[in-house]
Amino acid sequence: MEASAQLVILAGLVIGLVYGAVGLLSGFCLMSSMRGWLAEGDGRLVRTYALAIAVAIAASQFLAGRDMVDLGKSIYLQQSFSVPMLFLGGLLFGYGMVLSNGCGSRALVLLGRGNLRSFVVVIVLAIAAQMTLKGLIAPARIALVHASQTTVSANSLPSLLATFGLAEPFSRALAATVIVAALVLFALAHPGFRRSPGQIAAGVIVGLLVAAGWFVTGHLGADDFNPVAVTSLTFIAPIADSLQYAMLSTGLTLNFGIATVAGVFAGSLATALATGRFKLEGYSSPRHMLRSSGGAALMGIGGVMAFGCSIGQGLTGMSTLALSSFVAVAGILLGTTAGLRGALRVQPLAVA
Repeated sequence: MEASAQLVILAGLVIGLVYGAVGLLSGFCLMSSMRGWLAEGDGRLVRTYALAIAVAIAASQFLAGRDMVDLGKSIYLQQSFSVPMLFLGGLLFGYGMVLSNGCGSRALVLLGRGNLRSFVVVIVLAIAAQMTLKGLIAPARIALVHASQTTVSANSLPSLLATFGLAEPFSRALAATVIVAALVLFALAHPGFRRSPGQIAAGVIVGLLVAAGWFVTGHLGADDFNPVAVTSLTFIAPIADSLQYAMLSTGLTLNFGIATVAGVFAGSLATALATGRFKLEGYSSPRHMLRSSGGAALMGIGGVMAFGCSIGQGLTGMSTLALSSFVAVAGILLGTTAGLRGALRVQPLAVA
């Protein structure tokens, strides 16, 4: 294995370790954020998430503006994409996230804390995602994408602004500044959030981890003879790849995503043990397990359709300012809201 590829894998492990520790200590999770905001009237966690997006955009666009990373090589900035598939995938993922009581990254964090429910979520999510990527569901997904995809001249917010005659550097700076400022103002408008240094730190750290992922894969991993995929924090395909690697490692290659998944679990486990938070937990009933497994399947299928999860699109995709990411995130938010409020609301179950 080339030295650059080894460096990328090691860096992915470190990024995952940090994310796992921060995720456990702060409770960082879009589903928990939305539940606190919509169902419980506590808007602090959603401000943490908003701040993380702001930091991720600011830092990632800075790297791109300095030509340290070519975000155009990522999966998010394709010239052709399917708006219906991205939105539907986001809907499925968001609703599945409510059924499973957390996203894929949150399941990894909770698994490190001893939550055996999350073990089922991770396994089912991985199987469903792999079926959608390469298995039984893949032909139908590919056919639907081909039937509904559109080729666009502007695939990001900066490139859309550039169609009005603005220079590329200025359109990048303008788009990033407006969105970052709005998100920061939203976050800091909440008095409780301003008095929560731990949540502020969590938002900043997670946002910087997204930029770090771009730097590692897009700069340190740049190699004309053995390039690595330009990517950052995302969890649907990497969780699926991790399960496949664990089963069939011979002939397969470690990558940034697999290393990150392992790091998140290890970081959470080490932090849980060090802080006395480790505790074995299981399902309260067969119905609870069925609901959780169904949600995991929806997350696996929807996450592949949407090209990412609440982290992969909600943070990493958004950091590229890709128009496709705005579509996917809109679906995720709507699916999550439907699961928390209204006629399709998921009724809470007692947890042992």
